[in-house]
Amino acid sequence: MNAIPFGLAVRSRLGAPPDESRPDGSLDNAWIVLEAANDLRDNVTVDVCRRVIDASLNGRPAAPSDLHVLHNYFS
Repeated sequence: MNAIPFGLAVRSRLGAPPDESRPDGSLDNAWIVLEAANDLRDNVTVDVCRRVIDASLNGRPAAPSDLHVLHNYFS
């Protein structure tokens, strides 16, 4: 795995500011879980990740249920 999380690399490449509005790191978590869910062909979790990423990029809060899935994915 890369030393830089994928979400951080994408934001820096696109010139977006760091994820200061989300101190819990949900955007970075979404990118990491998205990669794992893609590898496992877990389509439901892929959809959750995409919703969290879209919400973050559009400045909206993500649904608490989606964040719960992300935070507990590797548990």
